[in-house]
Amino acid sequence: MELTVTQENLAKALSNVGRVASSKTGLPILSNILLRTDSNRLLIAATNLEVASTQHIGAKIATPGAITIPARLVSEFVSSLPKGTVELKVTDDSHLHISSGSFKSVINGVVADEFPELPTIDETSSIQYSISTTDFKQAVSQTIITASNDSTRPVLTGVYWHSFEGSLYLAATDGYRLAERRLVETTSEVAAIIPTTTLQEVLRTLTDDVSEVDILFDETQVRFRVGESEVTSRLIDGNYPDYRQLIPEKSDTNTTLNASEFVRVTKIAGLFARESGGSVTLTADKENQQLSIHSIASELGENTSSADAEISDDGQVTLNSRYLSDALAVIEGDVVTFRFSGKLAACVLAAKGDNVNYRHIIMPLKS
Repeated sequence: MELTVTQENLAKALSNVGRVASSKTGLPILSNILLRTDSNRLLIAATNLEVASTQHIGAKIATPGAITIPARLVSEFVSSLPKGTVELKVTDDSHLHISSGSFKSVINGVVADEFPELPTIDETSSIQYSISTTDFKQAVSQTIITASNDSTRPVLTGVYWHSFEGSLYLAATDGYRLAERRLVETTSEVAAIIPTTTLQEVLRTLTDDVSEVDILFDETQVRFRVGESEVTSRLIDGNYPDYRQLIPEKSDTNTTLNASEFVRVTKIAGLFARESGGSVTLTADKENQQLSIHSIASELGENTSSADAEISDDGQVTLNSRYLSDALAVIEGDVVTFRFSGKLAACVLAAKGDNVNYRHIIMPLKS
């Protein structure tokens, strides 16, 4: 293999792909990056057998070929080179000569035949979506925060992508809170649990110059295509719980208030809730149309903060202040609705409106 590429393109591709390479597995080859010519382009790829990341860059190819080389070393070396042309040449199938101006290096690699086969998806039979980068980024960010870290319940460690009544939904829950986002209308039937680590990798791959994310599902895998980059991942095997039964359609106490005021009083209350596991008590006062948040720090003091709100009925509930802050941080809109029924039923937060795409549910703490 002998070719020429630009330092900027190669450094960016190695950085994107190299995050997937892993030195923690029992297979040393997985800590390597695959370089392989593909027509007039260079393919850069890495995999940890659960997720594979690939990227093509333009190249002036003199001799086709392939090699695998240690991901960390080549990424750091190329990123340190000055901008301009970089020449790559493979000798003896396992030595990569890299030269750029006065910089020259030889990196010991491994023949490409030992690299795992990259996963493929049959595009003719797959379920496909094209989502705007903005909508994709928002929807994933709004749901990924409520996914569980508990590996003993693997289905809850992913985000559930599924079709329901003509729309594509994303949902995630850790058992204490739940987020649901309606993304686009669809006629396809899909039900797939995508690992949060995969979605985080796709978020890191997004760039401002790419307007759409193409998504392909088959029965066991999902592929995200972002410009010249692709991330392919196994789906989590299992049945996602019927979470919709946990979302109350109506509540006894309905409050509507300015989002920034809600954020402010929650943040202040959270300062005094650190010693009580984040516990804050919200009280809706119908007569005075005030939503107050009370928190106590046994040795430091206590706080009560209030905000003007439209309130349908009196009520009180105790929540985790971090969960409340997380929810308010991802709800779009200047006005927020917050509704609950007593001290035990699930609370629902959403933007104000008749056609809301996002709902965030938090279970109360026992007070």
